[in-house]
Amino acid sequence: MITSLRRMWAAAPVATVVLVVALMASTFFGVRTVSNWVYWNDPAHIDQPIAGWMTPHYVAHSWDIPRPVMVEALALGEDDPKGRNLKRLAEAQGIPLDELIARIEAAIMAHRAATPQEGGPQ
Repeated sequence: MITSLRRMWAAAPVATVVLVVALMASTFFGVRTVSNWVYWNDPAHIDQPIAGWMTPHYVAHSWDIPRPVMVEALALGEDDPKGRNLKRLAEAQGIPLDELIARIEAAIMAHRAATPQEGGPQ
């Protein structure tokens, strides 16, 4: 293996670097994809009870709702919730966390009522 790398390096150093970087990127994104697939296919992470530590992105994944539904439920206007959890978002709006969670749950139920479920009656 090492002699092959040395031979490749001697013949084409730039191509060897490109190959190594491409292999490292492929490995990184492959591991990330598989770990996300395993995590989100675990039934324990589907429809988890909403808590203050969760981010809007996490809630949207867990409850399988589109981003616009979540953004509308948060009522943030132009404010970007990226990287902030629900507790911080409630504090920024000056409302109790339970009120924000209730708004999110109502939006989820309204979305699910308006959207037919896969594999269910249509």
